Amino acid sequence: MNRTRIVTGVLIAAVLGLGPSTASVAFAQASPTSSSQVAPAAKPVPAAKPAPTATVAPVPRIAPAVPAAPAASAIGTDEEAAPGGRPLRPLSNDIAERVQACTLCHGPQGRATPQGYFPRLAGKPAGYLFNQLQAFRDGRRHHALMAGLLRNMSDDYLREIAGYFAALDVPYPAPAPSGLGAEQQARAERLVTQSDPSRRVPACTACHGPSMAGRQPAIPGLLGLPRDYLVGQLGAWRNGLRRAHAPDCMADVARALSADDVAVVASWLAARPAGAHPEPPSSAPLPVACGGLAP
Repeated sequence: MNRTRIVTGVLIAAVLGLGPSTASVAFAQASPTSSSQVAPAAKPVPAAKPAPTATVAPVPRIAPAVPAAPAASAIGTDEEAAPGGRPLRPLSNDIAERVQACTLCHGPQGRATPQGYFPRLAGKPAGYLFNQLQAFRDGRRHHALMAGLLRNMSDDYLREIAGYFAALDVPYPAPAPSGLGAEQQARAERLVTQSDPSRRVPACTACHGPSMAGRQPAIPGLLGLPRDYLVGQLGAWRNGLRRAHAPDCMADVARALSADDVAVVASWLAARPAGAHPEPPSSAPLPVACGGLAP
């Protein structure tokens, strides 16, 4: 009987493709011999107990500090409120909207500001404003902020900006006292209204008009400007930091003036009341040749 079982085990091993040693093991596991000849069955490994599930307290919901804007609200409409409860102003994207950056320094509507160095833009001749915008863009006038703002603007766009500010007719602020003595007052008034032929300095009124409000299309007014701005610009012409189209008549005039002349003329002009409109174009020749004055 045992022999039959051995043969049967060998045949099973041969069918399964097992080697001789493996066949012996397979036979031993299949043969019901004594307990010392049979390998004990492996004890089943108990399944691992699942780890206890940690109980996590729910996170309380926190209300947002600022209520979200209504989804249906359109930007720039009265339905949407700005911080503080005021409605946002509608955006029109016209030229008045696009020059708001200018008013941060030059004041609302280009009226100038009391800081002392930002000039008035409102009501200046359009040709003059265009020339200055072009000069900042092209490097004839030096101001890093202005150059950066205008760097990529075309001549047509600069003309549009100039035309917008030139068309504004807004009141001038009351002037401050000049602080000049009687002799300084007389000296300044003489230079402004009468000229100094010995130094080839023409009267300011000969070019800028009897009311010193400027002349169309490109000669600016001299009134309503801060003293410090006037001193700075005349000094820039004297030192070559400001240039105009050739022939640069203002550079020639400024170089003929002394530093004291510049100070008293600027103080005298800043103390004069302003408000007149620029003079119309004139066919009369100017006392000096000036570039950049064509329409």
